[in-house]
Amino acid sequence: MRFDILTLFPEQIDAVLGESIIGRAQKSGVISVFTHNIRDYTENKHKKVDDAPYGGGRGMLMATQPICDCFDAVSKMQGEGKSRVIYMSPRGRIFNHSIAKELSEYDNLTILCGHYEGIDQRVIDEIVDEEISIGDYVLTGGELPACILVDAVSRLIDGVLSDESCYEDESIASGLLEYPQYTRPAVFRGKEVPEVLLSGHHANIEAWRLERSIELTRERRPDLYDAYIKIHPPKSKVK
Repeated sequence: MRFDILTLFPEQIDAVLGESIIGRAQKSGVISVFTHNIRDYTENKHKKVDDAPYGGGRGMLMATQPICDCFDAVSKMQGEGKSRVIYMSPRGRIFNHSIAKELSEYDNLTILCGHYEGIDQRVIDEIVDEEISIGDYVLTGGELPACILVDAVSRLIDGVLSDESCYEDESIASGLLEYPQYTRPAVFRGKEVPEVLLSGHHANIEAWRLERSIELTRERRPDLYDAYIKIHPPKSKVK
């Protein structure tokens, strides 16, 4: 899968996505992440990419020409296949695991990162397929949201994680929040690992984990819990 990120700050994105699992996935060739500096495509000698909005108002808007020329160049670099262009925007639909699964089916994802007070609407009308938000709060730019989207989508691509269960059984993906987990030592500062986890009885362990997941989800995310119990009736507790 190929990701192309249009940004004013490619170094910020490279620093985040060049490490850990996503960095290794790029080195192995499972995914490709390319950053493109919009400023490189401006036609004015001062490399200016923004201007004052018509009608007045505070701040500056990213202008049409550098973004559209950058996009045109990137489009020619991409291979054939299913493509989508996303603008990271606070007015887009809220990103979640279901959207990540949708996007993982594409061959090429182009992600536009806004800055300042946003971008000229004509850019959105011309090249953007969808606006996506990562939550109801304001950030200084679209770079961090773009990294979140790439990370969440990439881990659903075959070969990025070592095992499919790594993403199917985790919080949210399974419909429930993840159960508590423990490692050695069995006792730390007087706090013991739950006995069932030391029993070696796999059926009881799985039942305990499911029950803890249900309890946590009911307590912290009643919206997820309500959706889950419509399909899965609560199981009996394992002590």
